[in-house]
Formats: sequence, C-alpha cells, structure tokens
Amino acid sequence: MRSDRRCFENAIRGARVRLEAMLAKINSCAVVGLEGEIVEVEVDIGNMGLPPFTVVGLGDTAVQEARERVRAAIKNSGLTFPLQKKTVNLAPADLRKEGPSYDLPIALGLLIASGQVPPPRNGTVFIGELSLDGRVRHTTGVLPMVGLARERGFTTVFVPEVDAREAALVDGVEVIAVGSLRALVEHLRFDREIAPFVAKREAEDDELPVAGTDFRDIKGQEHVKRALEVAAAGGHNVLMVGPPGSGKTLLARAMPTVLPRMTADEALEVTKIYSVAGMLAAGTPLIRQRPFRAPHHTISHAGLVGGGRMPRPGEITLSHRGVLFLDELPEFAHGVLESIRQPLEDRVVTVSRAAGNVTFPANFMLMAAMNPCPCGYFGDTSRPCTCAQSAVTRYQQKISGPLLDRIDIFVEVPRVDYEKLSEGPSPEGSLEIRERVETSRNRQRMRYSESHLAANSEMGPVEVREWCQKYLDEAARQLIKVAVTQLALSARSFHRVLKVSRTIADLAGEDVIVSAHVAEALQYRHRG
Repeated sequence: MRSDRRCFENAIRGARVRLEAMLAKINSCAVVGLEGEIVEVEVDIGNMGLPPFTVVGLGDTAVQEARERVRAAIKNSGLTFPLQKKTVNLAPADLRKEGPSYDLPIALGLLIASGQVPPPRNGTVFIGELSLDGRVRHTTGVLPMVGLARERGFTTVFVPEVDAREAALVDGVEVIAVGSLRALVEHLRFDREIAPFVAKREAEDDELPVAGTDFRDIKGQEHVKRALEVAAAGGHNVLMVGPPGSGKTLLARAMPTVLPRMTADEALEVTKIYSVAGMLAAGTPLIRQRPFRAPHHTISHAGLVGGGRMPRPGEITLSHRGVLFLDELPEFAHGVLESIRQPLEDRVVTVSRAAGNVTFPANFMLMAAMNPCPCGYFGDTSRPCTCAQSAVTRYQQKISGPLLDRIDIFVEVPRVDYEKLSEGPSPEGSLEIRERVETSRNRQRMRYSESHLAANSEMGPVEVREWCQKYLDEAARQLIKVAVTQLALSARSFHRVLKVSRTIADLAGEDVIVSAHVAEALQYRHRG
C-alpha cells in the first residue's frame, strides 16, 4: 500500500512539473509616446487540439507576423519548434502593442514552455527583433524601455547587441548584449555565458566637431549675427525678413555652431526622443549636440506636430532642446503654422487619438525666415518690387498676429554690398560667440538652479517679475513704460521684451537691466 501511494505521489508531482513547464512568463517592454510600459509575455503550450500558433493582446500586424519570424528563428538556431497548440498573451491586454520587439521574448517563452531552456532568474527583461536565421536585430525605443525597467526594479535587461551602448546609458541596470537566439539559449543553459556589457568612454563635447557654417565666413550682416547671438544665449524665437540671396538660410544653418552645449540630462532627453523615432545614427548611442530640424514647407500637420494611429513624435518634438527652422515661412499651410502657437507657450505638445492622449516634449527655439513679399524685393533699394500692394499685404498676413506675438526677435536681413562681400574673413567667428553664449547660459543656470527653468525664454510671469522687473534701473523702467504705450505692446510682448533685455544684460555680465539693454530689446520687436 505504501509503495503504491509513493508511486502515485511521484506521478502527481511529475505531472505538476510537466504542467508548469507548459507555461512560461517573460517580461518585455512597450513604448507609449516617449515612455515605456512593462509587458508580460505569457506562453502556453497545450497537449490537446490542433497545433495553431495564436498571439493575443492587441498586437498590430508586426506583432502578428512574429509567429513566422519566431518559427524560422527557432528552427534555424538548431532548436526544436514545439508542434502542440501554442497561445501567446501580451499583457496587459488593453494596451496596444506594435513593432517587432516582442520576437525575442516570445521565442524564449516557447523554448521555456517546451522544456528546452531553463527559465531566467527574476528581475530580467528581454527586448529584441529576430531575423529568420536567429540573429537579434536593432529595436527602436531601447533607451526609454530600459529606463522604465530600472524604475520598476528590474536588474538585468537583454537587448540586441547593436543597441547595447544605448541601453548602457541607463545607470543601475546590468545590460546583456544578445547577438543571436542561439547565444541567448547557451547563456541561459550556462554553456557559454555572455558577459555584461561595459560601455566605453564617449568623446567629450569639445572633441566633437559642430556641423554648420562658421560665422567668420559669413560676409556682413553684423547686426543679424548679434541678434542670433542674443537668441542663442536666451533660447529666444527669431524671424528673419529679407530679399532672396541676402543670407537668411546661411545664417540660420550657422546657428548650431554658437548654441550652448547640452547638459547630461538634456542629452538623455533628446536621445530618448530619437530612439523612439528610430533615428539614432549607427554608432551614436548618445546625442551630444543640439538638434537642428529644417522641414520643407509642404510638411503636413501630423509631420510637424506628431501623429499616427500610435502617435509618433513630429518635427516639433524632434527639435526639443534645439532649433526648428522654418524657411519660407508664409509658404507653410495656415493650419500647420497655427499648430505651433500652443507648443511655443507650453513647451509640450499633446496628440489626441481615440486610443488616448500622448504628450511629447517641445521645448525648442523657433527660427524662421521669409521674404517681404511674393517676388521678394519689397523695400529693396537695388531692385524694384513687382507685386501689387494688395499682394504684399496678403502675403504678410499669412503669418497671424498671435504667432508673431510669440516671436521674441525680428531682424531685417538686407542685401549685402559688394564692399562687404569682397572683404576678408570676419574678425569674430562662431567659437568666440559660443563662449559668450555659454557664459550667459551658465549665469541663467545658476539663477534658476532651484527651478525647472534652463533659459531666460522659459520664464513665466512670476519669474519675469522676480528676475526682470525688480532689476530694472529707473531709466530702463521709464523707457519700457513709454514703449508699452507708443508701440501698443500686448502683455505677452511686454514680458518678451523684458526676457530679451535680461538676456542682453547677461551677455554683458550685468545683473541690473539698464536702458541700453531695453533699447536693444525693443528694436527687435515687430513693427507691423
């Protein structure tokens, strides 16, 4: 009797082990907007029924196609693809999943459920797309997914080998670089372990060349260069108006050479955006230079603001912490231009879809350029304008008053005379200007060290009163009072003049805002 009872207990215990081996749970990640979301990949292998391969959990086409990629990858890795009924659930089931990043956890779950691989230790996350031969391909959005894994208490992440440097930007997580499904299986079986990835030292900012034209090589336009220096120092929006060929686009494309270096936190913010957008350059896990985006005027609303069924960042977000340059400003669609107004104020953009709302960061500096009229020569002293006055008015009115009110600096870019074109290089180049910009930004960082602000342009009404109005001397106070009355400045324009004045004072290394600073700021206001 005792022997029969022991045999029965052993049979029950063995059945339990077999049942447990038929179910596997693997942690992976999804990207919603710019943030990660933990996804639990549950794999069940049944003993009865036809042998279909079903994936549930609101997956898109790429997720459904994972069945064929996983099947081929397992077979071509020298492993056995289970023939029983297979069900894969991506939980939570109410969260839409897209992309091929679930290939690796699905394949691993099948191998664990079929008893070919031991389950990994707790606290691990798996991310990666599989090729048909079992290699693990690049996956977008690795940085936010690894960041979320650390926040949720996971200690180890398995990522594609090509994305290991990007994943290693997140401190406090052990990164395992996986080159193939076979290599992962050997690691989990302890046949040939993969050593944790150790990132090499990145080049310092001073070692990196800055793309763009040096200000030293731009002839004339000294007053425009000064305006751009003020804009770079305070992060102010700029509109350049001038005839064709006067150098507006060249000046704008020289702007990256004088922008201040990004802080470590800013670099991670920008890198996260480009990781989600799939725009990280090969071999460049961390973006160290400020973005400069220049979309064509035919861009759609979704292309500029962001959108799609599963919203993706647009050019506004891709310009975060950098510059968004809109050349030929009146040629952009009216609705597209008006969509910029809210992000310029709030520094974020919200994309609403039936599935929910996604908020993207949009703290960018707007640079725009336009001709004064359709032919481009209205007001030019060397070439007559061929446009009727009504055409000039219509053209200039394509830019709405509320949008113009959000631009801090307006500067005219006239034709360059022959004498200036024939001169040698300018005595001052981008390096000297950038040093002054850096010094000014450092003053601003110290001033706003106890707040979330990074530049003068980000000040709100409270900060304007605290750091601008209180520091006006009497002459400056009288000048701004007269200007508000005579120029009919709105409350927003009044605050923007004070912000630009604060930046000009910072460039001069002064705490008090004097009348000369206010006067220069006022000359940058729109006269329309």
